Amino acid sequence: MKILAVDDDPIILELLGQFVEIIGAHELTTAPSALHAIDMLGDPNLGPIDCFMLDIQMPSMDGIELAQHIRNSARHADTPILMLTAMSDKRYIDAAFAAGATDYVTKPFEIAELKSRIGLVEGMVKERQQRTKKIFAAKTIADQATHMELFEPVPIYDVDNVIDYTAMENYVAQLSRSALFGSTAFAFTIREVDAFHATMTSFEFYSLVSDVAEILSDTLVDHQVLMSYAGNGTFVCVTESGWRPNMGGLMDAVNLELSQTELFDNNGERVHPRVSAGEAVRLIWKSGNSVMDALAQAHASAEAASEAHTKSLNDFWQNDQQA
Repeated sequence: MKILAVDDDPIILELLGQFVEIIGAHELTTAPSALHAIDMLGDPNLGPIDCFMLDIQMPSMDGIELAQHIRNSARHADTPILMLTAMSDKRYIDAAFAAGATDYVTKPFEIAELKSRIGLVEGMVKERQQRTKKIFAAKTIADQATHMELFEPVPIYDVDNVIDYTAMENYVAQLSRSALFGSTAFAFTIREVDAFHATMTSFEFYSLVSDVAEILSDTLVDHQVLMSYAGNGTFVCVTESGWRPNMGGLMDAVNLELSQTELFDNNGERVHPRVSAGEAVRLIWKSGNSVMDALAQAHASAEAASEAHTKSLNDFWQNDQQA
């Protein structure tokens, strides 16, 4: 795996070089500044980068700006970005993940921790390669060998404040008890998503999920929210502290926007997705697992609301036919 580390501290770059050499099986390239890294990325002889390690505080351009620049490049839209920084304030964590960071490690760090994070990145790189193949290689529904699974939490690109689900889990794990106080998790699920998935190619389904994500992002634009697609047609969101979302009102606003947006499949047929909203769940720090449980609770609540809506419609039509 080829890693590009960017830090203005030569001691950190030297230390990373020693760590990566001990871990083994990886190639480390370094840059002393964000601007130098951008120049390197423009060099066709550099070759593909599998992982970025970025410091935040650097002169001229900081690591958060560099992460945004990397994410705006089609070549590295989903390349893992690991922030290695001394900055532990929530505002830096929020900004880093909103810019596209995959994980966040505070200095000083131990070799065991770095090895663990790099191991996770290796897994993500392999999953990304398989996922890309599934999305773009599947031409028909019959091509089951490459058909994207409904439960897969695929990343969504080019939508503001939408991050990879692994990054969402890492983001929540980074927040301290004080930072989590007052924050809320909630979710939306595309109604009858299994029917969309069953009748669409992987590319069509991915496009549908991306379109819904963009409308959700636009609806939530006035609030500080990070959102991630968690699979099964469900989008999980985490808000800033202090906001009590009106889930019914948000659901109505999203569905109104969906009804006014023309979405089509590859055959030119219009599709009409709608969403159900679950209950808002307060994030209260008891342990790392309890916070992850809150995300899972928000996810399950939205899926249950979607299933209840479908059942209600089915019951209505059955009663109407019997009458």
